[in-house]
Amino acid sequence: MWQLQSYDAILFDCDGTLADTMPAHYRAWLAVTRPHGLAFDEDCFYALGGRPTRDIIAKLADEAGIAIDIERAVEIKERSFLDQLARIEAIGPVVDVVRRLHGKVPMAVVTGGFHSVCSRILDHIGLGGVFDTIVASEDTDRHKPDPDPFLEAARRLEARPERCVVWEDSDLGIEAARRGGMEWIDVRAFHLPARVGDA
Repeated sequence: MWQLQSYDAILFDCDGTLADTMPAHYRAWLAVTRPHGLAFDEDCFYALGGRPTRDIIAKLADEAGIAIDIERAVEIKERSFLDQLARIEAIGPVVDVVRRLHGKVPMAVVTGGFHSVCSRILDHIGLGGVFDTIVASEDTDRHKPDPDPFLEAARRLEARPERCVVWEDSDLGIEAARRGGMEWIDVRAFHLPARVGDA
């Protein structure tokens, strides 16, 4: 199906790629946006997939013309997400690939989330300590769709970007892979998370 062992490295997004976290993230976002009267439907949420929490909050506040305590909003959003962690499940076909190739091909997680949150997700789905490195939002100044996070992962793994393949579930992530000269696999071809709805 995929000749993955021929690559220098395999780079995986976390949310929506390794773990079915997107509905939980959206519910967490509603805990932030609703009290401020901010409109944030699921289409907008998915379009921003891969962007760091702080960037999204700043964008929403700016578009609405309101002032928000960004650090406090980040804290509320991340806490609300972690409160749902026990219900989150692995995305089986992707995790199967990780387990099959562990120790055979260098692998990294490249996430727009925080390192601490990503580590907790990986621990929860049984992949703690499996990856050679994690590149999180704190690790680069620019984020998806800029290629910097993927290029940083390739650098750490001593892999040629053109010999890396990225597993992603968002348009911004795939664009970042493309800009980095990497190949990609769109997880949405075989996995789509359930929609929460605005109700």
